[in-house]
Amino acid sequence: MRIENSFIPVSGVGEQTERKLWRAGITTWDDFDGSVVGSTTADRIESFIDTARTQLDRGNARYFGEQFPSGSYWRLYENFAEQTCFLDIETTGLDHTHDDVTVVGLHRGGDTEALVQGRDLTRERLTAELSDAALLVTFNGKRFDVPFLEQSFDLDIDVPHLDLMYPCRQVGLDGGLKEIEQRVGIDRDRPDLSGRDAVRLWREYERGDEDALETLVSYNRDDTANMERLVDIVTDQLHRDVFVTPE
Repeated sequence: MRIENSFIPVSGVGEQTERKLWRAGITTWDDFDGSVVGSTTADRIESFIDTARTQLDRGNARYFGEQFPSGSYWRLYENFAEQTCFLDIETTGLDHTHDDVTVVGLHRGGDTEALVQGRDLTRERLTAELSDAALLVTFNGKRFDVPFLEQSFDLDIDVPHLDLMYPCRQVGLDGGLKEIEQRVGIDRDRPDLSGRDAVRLWREYERGDEDALETLVSYNRDDTANMERLVDIVTDQLHRDVFVTPE
């Protein structure tokens, strides 16, 4: 589903009204006909469409992040897929007040890079990387990755954020990222590794084992790159579940 299929950001338009529009053949902004809804709602929709067209032409994802309910952020993905940054972090523990970020994986445009503590993982580098992103995709990042980074590097991450864990739940995919990957047929290079191994591998690297860091980066790369495959699967399913074809 594309942003242009959506009317739900408009005040007074809920899921039922949006589906009513779709059933009447108004499946995109270009199709809008105010006779299907009341005059007040029609005026609001027309005003939204006029502004939204301009913002979409400008590539202003933050505007749509402000307008769409967070539960509908998955609708932004198709429009901004090429500017989406998939992010996953590795840490020495779960407490951002005491533990450290060791690796930050960033995947976009088919390429993955890892920023490593003590090398290129800095506040300045993270700011530069995230400022270029239209949409941020994580798995459980709202509760973990993003607040951990903000606390550790004094950041304010304001990129529209799609936490893939919640759309997964909407289509019946509960559990952790690796469990969900197995259920939908996404493979990993090292399926035997876990978050505990990520901590162990970092400690081994600190003791001089460069191979341990290579393994840790590979593990993180699976997390970030596999989210791109998963978001395609989940957004396709959500489109089938949510969208109503015209009568």
